[in-house]
Amino acid sequence: MFLVFSLLGGVVLLFIIAPLAAMFLQVSPGVFAETAADKEVRGSIMLTLWTSMAATAVFAIAAVPLAYLLARAQFPLKRFVNGTIDLPIVIPHSAAGIALLGVFSRDTIAGKAFGALGIEFVGGYAGIMAAMAFVSLPFLINASRDGFAAVPQRYENVARNLGASPIRTFFTISVPLASRSIVSGLVLMFARGMSEFGAVIIIAYHPMITPVLIFERFGAFGLKYARPVSVVFISVCLVFFIVLRSISGEKRKFFQ
Repeated sequence: MFLVFSLLGGVVLLFIIAPLAAMFLQVSPGVFAETAADKEVRGSIMLTLWTSMAATAVFAIAAVPLAYLLARAQFPLKRFVNGTIDLPIVIPHSAAGIALLGVFSRDTIAGKAFGALGIEFVGGYAGIMAAMAFVSLPFLINASRDGFAAVPQRYENVARNLGASPIRTFFTISVPLASRSIVSGLVLMFARGMSEFGAVIIIAYHPMITPVLIFERFGAFGLKYARPVSVVFISVCLVFFIVLRSISGEKRKFFQ
């Protein structure tokens, strides 16, 4: 059985690795260096990284407490809320972009309100962050909810009986014990946001994040010019996630 499972697993790994390896092998070191030095490419990658990171940080403030509520509280329409949270995963992301445009375009109530504050969603950084967050929030909420659900409630009850307030119990007991899942959810949300294309291109084609830049170069110049950008972006993502996983691993050891 172990041999059969190993062979099946090898097929899956080959399916994932082969296309990526072929793409990397088709880009020479010289072309890679030239693309990495391209000012437009570097600016696009930096934009992609910081907008995804900012979207994750901003929405985590509300998403993590919501995940705790879903794990602990019983309330009417809870199943409906859980199903709604998963909707961004299953709907076409171009449709998600159109939905966001219907809320945040310049002639809507929300668009006008944010516009008065100097925040533009259409063709702006806020639009990119909103699109990234919309499609990636389920990963953070679901991971955090499962983490909180796995925390024995008796630990929280003991803290409350010793005089800790609900908010103190949340931050000193619940969050540390669920930190592994919360950190994993943050990483997943960040990663999913970075790779978003369909929703972003609808609401904010410019300024261009890297997935949009890859699409534009492929459409305008063909595979020869799109492939090196893809390889550079994947390389940056790989390094970035090795660092993130290392940091999250250290945090898990701290809380254990």
